[in-house]
Amino acid sequence: MIAFAGRYILLDIEGTTSAIAFVADVLFPYARRELESFLRRRWDEPEVARARALLAKDVQTTDELGLEALCAAAYRLMDADAKATGLKELQGLIWREGYDAGRLVSHVYPDVPPALAEWARRRLDVRIYSSGSVTAQQVYFAHTESGDLLPLLHGHYDTTTGPKRAAESYRRIAADMKAPPGAVLFLSDVTAELDAASEAGMRTGLVARPGNAPVPPGHRHPVVTDFGQIQVK
Repeated sequence: MIAFAGRYILLDIEGTTSAIAFVADVLFPYARRELESFLRRRWDEPEVARARALLAKDVQTTDELGLEALCAAAYRLMDADAKATGLKELQGLIWREGYDAGRLVSHVYPDVPPALAEWARRRLDVRIYSSGSVTAQQVYFAHTESGDLLPLLHGHYDTTTGPKRAAESYRRIAADMKAPPGAVLFLSDVTAELDAASEAGMRTGLVARPGNAPVPPGHRHPVVTDFGQIQVK
């Protein structure tokens, strides 16, 4: 149980609101499978061109990558599970097309929708911080098994804010929220992220879900197994 008297909650996605297996077994393979076709059809669209430029920066080249080279670079980053901004932006655009076409529906744990609704009723400011792009986050929560949860969220942060294991990223988020860090509760399944948030002054909670990676012993974060164990005062 976590007793929390602040007004701001910051959430991770994978392993926190949603199963790691859904992201690993559904979303990532979908993006890989659709990558080349998506790029062929939408290569010159401004948001795709922006993602292409960011991906080129991810692989440290100033050259404009052609289709074959761009796909090869994206596959290498995918294979490395790289938290690369351009790759994440491109994946988000591919997923958005899939969600809009009805080919994708997001997983969320059963305790998540009622918790988000209750926090909204209490006028809490709930936001997402994920390595996935803001675009990916928005379409994810707009197309869940429980319907459109996006209106219950007040904001989104991705790797353009900074690395998730760096305390400065959480200071920037608190500043953007216009909240003292101590008024923010960050929930994640990754202790290194929680350590960084704690260093920045945030409250933290480790979310233990089925299928999550084993947690290193000796961490100092309170543990919850579902959001119903968070007592908002």
